[in-house]
Amino acid sequence: MGSIPDPGELTELAQPSFDDFQRQTSLMTSCTLLWKELSDHFTSLEQNLLNKSEALKRKIRTLDHQTNNSLNLLDRRESSLDGSLQIALRNLDKRRDAAISALLHHDENDDGEVDDGDGLVLKLKSFCLRMDAFGFWGFVIGKKKELEGLRAEMPVALAECVDPAKFVLEALSEVFPVDKRGDKAANDLGWACVLVLESLIPVVVDPVIGKSRLLVTPTVKEQANEIAETWKASLEERGGVENVKTPDVHTFLQHVVTFGIVKKEDLDLYRKLVIASAWRKQMPKLALSLGLTHQMPDMIEELISKGQQLDAVHFTYEVGLVDKFPPVPLLKSFLKDAKKVAASILEDPNNAGRAAYLAARKEQSALRAVIKCIEEYKLEAEFPPENLKKRLEQLEKVKMEKKKPAAVPANKRTRASNSNGGPMPPAKAGRLTNAYVSSFPAAPTFVRSPSHGQYPAALPPYHSPPHMYGSRSPPANPYAYSPEPAPAITGSYPAAPPMSYPAYGGYGNVMAPTYQQAYYR
Repeated sequence: MGSIPDPGELTELAQPSFDDFQRQTSLMTSCTLLWKELSDHFTSLEQNLLNKSEALKRKIRTLDHQTNNSLNLLDRRESSLDGSLQIALRNLDKRRDAAISALLHHDENDDGEVDDGDGLVLKLKSFCLRMDAFGFWGFVIGKKKELEGLRAEMPVALAECVDPAKFVLEALSEVFPVDKRGDKAANDLGWACVLVLESLIPVVVDPVIGKSRLLVTPTVKEQANEIAETWKASLEERGGVENVKTPDVHTFLQHVVTFGIVKKEDLDLYRKLVIASAWRKQMPKLALSLGLTHQMPDMIEELISKGQQLDAVHFTYEVGLVDKFPPVPLLKSFLKDAKKVAASILEDPNNAGRAAYLAARKEQSALRAVIKCIEEYKLEAEFPPENLKKRLEQLEKVKMEKKKPAAVPANKRTRASNSNGGPMPPAKAGRLTNAYVSSFPAAPTFVRSPSHGQYPAALPPYHSPPHMYGSRSPPANPYAYSPEPAPAITGSYPAAPPMSYPAYGGYGNVMAPTYQQAYYR
């Protein structure tokens, strides 16, 4: 009979095999994990390569599309040259015949006055047909009151010129790039320069392919480029970009756009000039025409940082960045800044006696600008203007009430030697509390914007300048005033505004129109 194995011996024999099995199991687990990790890694690499490949294919398709468009445009430009040339030649023949006829009959009605639209356009055409650039310029600057008529009829008249581009350069040569009027230079004619330059654009665009090609001769284009260089060279004499007059800036930028002489190396200069004159309504469109499209987000942020929120709103709508720069917060910030400025006026000891009036005027200007902006861009649902209008009415009513003359109390003294026994004239009338004698100069016609010192006034901020372009640069005095009595500082404003905009408390107040310094605290 065989012997039965000792259990201890069996355990000793099985232990090495079990340890080996555990090692093999651990090794298999590690290999499995490593394989999964490698598999995931290569899968990720493959996906990244596929994504990059697809992105490259999209870029290639885009480039192919752009290339085809460019080639098609070049083909169209080339094929349209003959057609455009034929049209230009026909127009030139017509203009030549009309010019000869005008020269033969220029004495007829040459000195007659024009008092209607037909007479205006006939007079303009007369100058253009005879290529009388200086006579044309003198006529235009004398018709500022008929600006709307000039704007409508001038392109029609310029189309009668044999060489419209050369005609315009000659017409503006008296004041641009250098003002040659001497003592008369104080009379700003920037409005007329911009009007003439804008009116030239529809005349010189290619009749076949449009604005992508301007019908300006190389000689005239070179002359326009020299004029632009002369203006840039004179910047230092004008005090640099920061101090140059806004009408001059507007004229220069419009000149560059009109004659198609935008230069990439001058983009930084264009940007600085646009920012310095951003309050002008035409600046956003000019900025796009100057090739500043890609810089617009940075320009808008710069305007906001300078406290020119209303300018920023106009720029955002022009370039379609409303989602990135929502207008309502900008308008609220503008009102908040205006309130701070008004508070600083009230606290200024140098404004004693008229601080309340100046602060009220500053607030009125801000309210009008914001209300107009809300209406222009249809923001009533997001920023209801009713309470702002109520507040504006209050301030205007205060102003009107202060203008009403107060009754002078009768003086009881009588002149002893007066045979009629009538009352004596009030003694020292100038000391009566209701007598107001201003020692300040007459009010200028411009008022600065509530938030910064670059807005023209006499018109609400952010309106188009008077007669389209404005005729003055902003005044040196940031807080223009008129010799009206200051509103009495009486009453108070409720602490809790009825609107849902806590930063603008007080605009919903419909109590009696008073003005209190505490309103700005």
